Amino acid sequence: MAMYDQLCLLSGRAHPKLGHEIASYLGINLGAVELSNFPDGEISCRLYQNVRGADVFLVQPTGPAVNDNLMELLVLIDTCKRASAARVTAVIPYFGYARQDRKDMGRVPITAKLVANLITKAGADRVLTMDLHAAQIQGFFDCPVDHLYAAPILDEYFRSLNLPKSNLVIVSPDEGSIKRSLQHVEHLGGSFAIVDKRRSNAFETRQENLIGGPIAGKTCIIFDDMITTAGSMVGAVKVVAQHEAAEIYVGATHAIMCGQAAQRLVEAPIKEIVVTNSLPLTPEQKLPNLRQVSVAPLLGEAIRRIHRNESVSYLFD
Repeated sequence: MAMYDQLCLLSGRAHPKLGHEIASYLGINLGAVELSNFPDGEISCRLYQNVRGADVFLVQPTGPAVNDNLMELLVLIDTCKRASAARVTAVIPYFGYARQDRKDMGRVPITAKLVANLITKAGADRVLTMDLHAAQIQGFFDCPVDHLYAAPILDEYFRSLNLPKSNLVIVSPDEGSIKRSLQHVEHLGGSFAIVDKRRSNAFETRQENLIGGPIAGKTCIIFDDMITTAGSMVGAVKVVAQHEAAEIYVGATHAIMCGQAAQRLVEAPIKEIVVTNSLPLTPEQKLPNLRQVSVAPLLGEAIRRIHRNESVSYLFD
């Protein structure tokens, strides 16, 4: 029974391996819960332990299949609330539906707010998440949100490669990632460049110009928050390669990698792709040059501090 000082850790089916890693960090067992589907696809849930008065943490990223995983999270929250849990924290390493965070044209939804409402209405008292696509989504939740960043974990990996700072260039794949990339410059050193990205529509982008540099003969690391179809990332890689970079690395928090992403990444001139385990990887996504670093210690420490009512701020400052 995953109870320690009234702490209960449960996992949905989206990423049970991460749930077990977090439990191992905390030195507890993952809670017993049975999740299945009725013949028509409806989700069935049953807890096999007492959570009355417990501080429950539900680990469930809402990545692909996003609708199933989101619905399962809502069912888990409702189950725990109806079983008289004292507090329920939704641990969402990857928050889906984050792209539609504003009305940028007529007659479109703000789906990020809708999903935030669903999670809080289901009964979540708190949300723990990581590298939201847009930081302002924290304000969409009518409950406290702890927003963590995977940058220190990615930076630690790249420091272990002992890349010379004098020959290093941190590249932002678009203007929207400038702030994130500058934080990597602060911790890794090196110079800075930006790829000029223009979006044609929701599915297509084009990358044409490089701002900054020079990068000829240099080692470049391109950072982004997520790799979805890999179109933007591979487009940035091609621009950097055209400017004669010696080696190109890619770093991202969320490896969604849907559609032709894996094929695009394999064909691109990338020495190494470094992602976190905020989402599980399928066998097809485990590319030869892909490295996965764990965020379980980061999430586990945040859970420990939230449970003990200690400060979490140093984890994401």
